[in-house]
Amino acid sequence: MKIVVFGASRGVGLEVVKQALEAGHAVTAFVRSPEKFTVKDANLTVFKGDSMDAESVEKAIAGHEAVISALGPTRPAVPHMMETSAKNIVAGMKKHSVRRLVSTTGAGVRQPEDQPKFIDHFIGFLLNLLAKDVVLDSAANVKVIRESDLDWTVVRFPRLVDGERKGGYQVGYVSKSSGTQLSRADGADYILKELTEMKWLKKLPLVSY
Repeated sequence: MKIVVFGASRGVGLEVVKQALEAGHAVTAFVRSPEKFTVKDANLTVFKGDSMDAESVEKAIAGHEAVISALGPTRPAVPHMMETSAKNIVAGMKKHSVRRLVSTTGAGVRQPEDQPKFIDHFIGFLLNLLAKDVVLDSAANVKVIRESDLDWTVVRFPRLVDGERKGGYQVGYVSKSSGTQLSRADGADYILKELTEMKWLKKLPLVSY
């Protein structure tokens, strides 16, 4: 499959690139600084661009079969970065008739099916207190995707940590049994599985240990 990955330079996005290449996919890594991107592979294309620039996003999407967005908030925060990026990605996908999108967001983006426990409420309280702008931008990002007619899945992650891909994670809504962390490697593993399996089409699963 030909996949373009936004947010490919670090974190779970970088893990997605590595694992997708291992699986034999043709991958385009959308990054702001190609000179800092060290992954090398015959099936890898590195595309320089800014997700807030609609033209570069649209050009990057052309010729691909699916899009993965692992964009995350920056510090200092760029106002409306997540929302604007989502709008650009959705518009680019529609222009080039690309249907499948898997995007990521934080566990704090609540769904009606969620049954958060005390620690989930507490973490949500802290996020709203310390990073209200990020919380609002993340919610706006999800809203843009939900209102599109694409074949989307938004994967919600708790705190992402370093660590090997070991599996054994759970997928569902926030509940008494859901955990508060996940390795980036396992996060990438799930993204690539959901990309093709489409078990959570037009839904927002939480993936955690």
